[in-house]
Amino acid sequence: MLSQQELSDRLEIQDLVFHYADLVDSRQLERLRSDVFTGDAHIDYSAMGGSVGNVDETLAFLKASLTEELFPASQHLNANVQVSVGGDSGTGRVMCFNPMVMAMPDGNRQTILMGLWYVDEYRRTPAGWRISRREEVKSWVFNAPDFMDL
Repeated sequence: MLSQQELSDRLEIQDLVFHYADLVDSRQLERLRSDVFTGDAHIDYSAMGGSVGNVDETLAFLKASLTEELFPASQHLNANVQVSVGGDSGTGRVMCFNPMVMAMPDGNRQTILMGLWYVDEYRRTPAGWRISRREEVKSWVFNAPDFMDL
């Protein structure tokens, strides 16, 4: 049986995961620094063609790649949030279904569908739970243009 503290921790971490998705899709990227990641977080988006690095490097990558001109719309839908907590740290595996509308060079738009997992490590901080490590694990990609190399 789970303790009240563990139940509370799991719900807070689940909210953190959902908050991450909302911030990315609403392009409030700078808030990832204060609301989502620890200062020393390591983020690995390489499985889907992205960056690997610290928070500054990750924010630079996201700001450059998730522009409204390139991706007019996106959704990060998280499900199957599996969390394990022990004291002030935890781990998780989170399913993400990520449809993105991409502006194509010919002026048309194409919707890309991606399925991936986030493999996370969490840490309790004075400001609440934060992601200290996030790694994307590719599951599948549908309808990506050839030049994307996914």
